[in-house]
Amino acid sequence: MPGSKSISNRTLLLAALSEGTTTLSGLLAADDTARMLDALATLGIRIVHDPDAGTARVEGCSGSFPVKQADLFLGNAGTAFRPLTAVLAMLGGDYRLRGVPRMHERPILDLVDTLHAAGCEVSYESVRGYPPLHITGSGGQAGSPLGIRGDVSSQFLSALLMALPLAHGADRHATPVDVTTPLISRPYVDITTNLMRRFGVSVEMPGPDAFVVPAVACYRAPGSLAVEGDASSASYFLAAGVLGGGPVRVTGVGRDSIQGDVAFADVLAQQGGDLRFGPDWIEARQGARLRGGVVDCTAIPDAAMTLAMTALFAAAPTRLTGIGSWRVKETNRIAAMALELAKLGTTVSAGDDWLEVEPLASFTHAAIDTYDDHRMAMCFALAAFGGAGVTIRDPACVRKTFPEFFAVFGSITR
Repeated sequence: MPGSKSISNRTLLLAALSEGTTTLSGLLAADDTARMLDALATLGIRIVHDPDAGTARVEGCSGSFPVKQADLFLGNAGTAFRPLTAVLAMLGGDYRLRGVPRMHERPILDLVDTLHAAGCEVSYESVRGYPPLHITGSGGQAGSPLGIRGDVSSQFLSALLMALPLAHGADRHATPVDVTTPLISRPYVDITTNLMRRFGVSVEMPGPDAFVVPAVACYRAPGSLAVEGDASSASYFLAAGVLGGGPVRVTGVGRDSIQGDVAFADVLAQQGGDLRFGPDWIEARQGARLRGGVVDCTAIPDAAMTLAMTALFAAAPTRLTGIGSWRVKETNRIAAMALELAKLGTTVSAGDDWLEVEPLASFTHAAIDTYDDHRMAMCFALAAFGGAGVTIRDPACVRKTFPEFFAVFGSITR
């Protein structure tokens, strides 16, 4: 598997903020990481990057970017835009952050409101609650309790946790953070705290919705760090193993992974697939016919899109719940999935945070629109197992996280 997007962009940012030099291996080479690498270079960070080898040597800035004024273009990379917003606001300076039109439709109000409460100066350049943003001022203050919503995107909490050690007064006061609404995608926050610990900052969790960020001088480089393979991308190949007979083995991600999306394999096994695990691999093959039923996807929102495809092959309708965050992703994925699944001949029902898919006895060939969303393109490739074939429009959108997806997918399905 290519490197995890979530781990790659978090480690790049933490390495840049650290005291010392970090050598990363297994780094994802794709659009989202390119946006982070470009931004860090613009901010004055010295990085020696070899995309072919998947390595990067990052010289940290000890918590203070050399460049205090910059205009950053971050495409549609939420894993770059949200953390950089929090970090730059906490450090202070004069920065403008913008992206593609879709990024300017993705909400950021909850994060900005909490940054305001910490004393940061962040303003909206167009529509309140949405990018582009302008950051000014001298930065934020640590110590006072903060609250942040968790029911729109877990990236807001992750961004805040990574930024707080950089706040003024961080050498004197720990900062309590309370999540004021139910937290979605909790495993992604666990990735954040796990990596922060690797860089010398241990976040305390006195309760399920409570975090305490300690007072530290700055992050410390761990020397070297290997990025896991992407568990979300692994879901397409595991599903292919179940739908096509298998076995298909993915390597670079396994039972010991820190990524929550490895739980997709457990869900697929509960549905009837034959899944086997090693410390850094997962293998899938056909088992019993998939069952369908209700699946709570709160912890695996990205991999849940793959379950919408396996639902077409199940013995009964499948209802995916806890997917409200789909509406604020690269596209409104609830609406997009409902429209495109219907093209294959199935019946789809949808609500604000759920999607129900009827199984198909026979598939209709369809041309699938991808909405510039990499996961739409990758998951609909699985419709090929329905026997009627499928045409994927704008397949190059997979460059966001997995540029070689169709070549790799083709290599196991010929």
